[in-house]
Amino acid sequence: MGAMTETDPDFVLPGDAGDPALVLPDESGDADRERALRAGLAEYALEDDDLALIDGLDEDELGGPEATAWPVLAVVGRPNVGKSTLVNRILGRREAVVEDMPGVTRDRVSYPAEWAGRRFTLVDTGGWEVDVAGIEARVAQQAEVAIALADAVLFVVDATVGATDTDEQVVRLLRRAGKPVVLCANKVDGPAGEADAAALWALGLGEPFPVSALHGRGTGDLLEAAVDALPEVSAHAKPVPDGPRRVALVGRPNVGKSSLLNKVLGTERVVVDATAGTTRDPVDELVLLKGVPWVFVDTAGIRRRVHQTSGPDFYASLRTQAAIEKAEVAVVLVDASAPLTEQDTRVISQVVDAGRALVIAYNKWDLMDEDRRPYLEREIDKDLVQVQWAPRVNISARTGWHTDRLVPALERSLESWDTRISTGRLNAFLGELVAAHPHPLRGGKQPRILFATQASTRPPRFVIFTTGFLDPGYRRYIERRLRETFGFEGSPISISVRVREKRRR
Repeated sequence: MGAMTETDPDFVLPGDAGDPALVLPDESGDADRERALRAGLAEYALEDDDLALIDGLDEDELGGPEATAWPVLAVVGRPNVGKSTLVNRILGRREAVVEDMPGVTRDRVSYPAEWAGRRFTLVDTGGWEVDVAGIEARVAQQAEVAIALADAVLFVVDATVGATDTDEQVVRLLRRAGKPVVLCANKVDGPAGEADAAALWALGLGEPFPVSALHGRGTGDLLEAAVDALPEVSAHAKPVPDGPRRVALVGRPNVGKSSLLNKVLGTERVVVDATAGTTRDPVDELVLLKGVPWVFVDTAGIRRRVHQTSGPDFYASLRTQAAIEKAEVAVVLVDASAPLTEQDTRVISQVVDAGRALVIAYNKWDLMDEDRRPYLEREIDKDLVQVQWAPRVNISARTGWHTDRLVPALERSLESWDTRISTGRLNAFLGELVAAHPHPLRGGKQPRILFATQASTRPPRFVIFTTGFLDPGYRRYIERRLRETFGFEGSPISISVRVREKRRR
């Protein structure tokens, strides 16, 4: 379903506006109606997957994540020594944002990893620097937190530069932390660089492992040592409860996503700065709200179309899209102090196109003048006419005002996302709908709805078997009436049509 498309101007149903919700027949007759409709399908040529669908086999079965409490390995070092490149090499895929410039990574970002049968959590950090201010100071603070919460540390040094004063400061920090440390001498691309790596013995952290994170040279020996340094049971990681719902915080840059995550957590978990685009890697965090576990994911701001971005913004956009697809529900943050932009609309469409449940949060509402708010509400209703089904909350991420309203909205959206309508009930609904408003004639013919079933949930997807094509406007009409009758607040729904002909005798 394209959420932000215009309604077909040539398609108007009589009495469409303001129709009362359908009053369905008593449920006791649903089973008989379903059997009768299925018997009628015998006259039509159906494919194997049609029969499987009609027999009630879901197209997808989603399982919850397994509970984990793996040991934690933090990757630290000063800026631009290749930490994120090493993280990607260990993971075997390009997860962390990498660019040939310092300071690309800013938050501490966790990834599940495995080596030689050992599972662990790998934590990428921003570059640690001494005597810095502003955003660099907050990045360094996040790196220090990562060391405190790790079971072992992988300290990365640029062997081609050698040990700097900043590296010496990191060594003192690591000694105070008292964690096992494995020293990585990075950017050793061949035998000529071995001497540079050997010079790092002077740091007093034991054997430096010569590695080229870019080309993979020496990473096996490094990982063997890192895994040996990890305990069997983590002293810091908490077991993840079964199946916490995943919530992606998305929106254009600087609308307050990181501020909202910090407010929900009650701690400065992610770097917040007035500079737009501070967050680049998705940041997952487990949080208990009213005793219920949730996983909140802070994401990079979506600036423009992915193909129009470059450098760190390009990879950040890709990871934001991946975070949306891994989440179950997305909170789209919109700046209430500014008019709705094309970027805001695109973010909402991105969530709907991914089939995720949706909550729209208007941030900075506390800054709006009391007299202005009623007019703004009407403007918002007009701006969001294509997603009127999404719950909306007005909040202040900075002060925490009304953030307690987020959880009820999330729960309503996820309940709709998981909703299943019985086949008998669905066909009773369609029977009443068609009787009240039949499909218009097209070329002297009127398509007939033969049978309908819900193919899957998450999001709800319906398949309708017909004798002819249904106009897009009539599909939208069916969707609108589905929502009025069964709810589906906060969830996109999909309706597909399968045209089937009678069997040849």
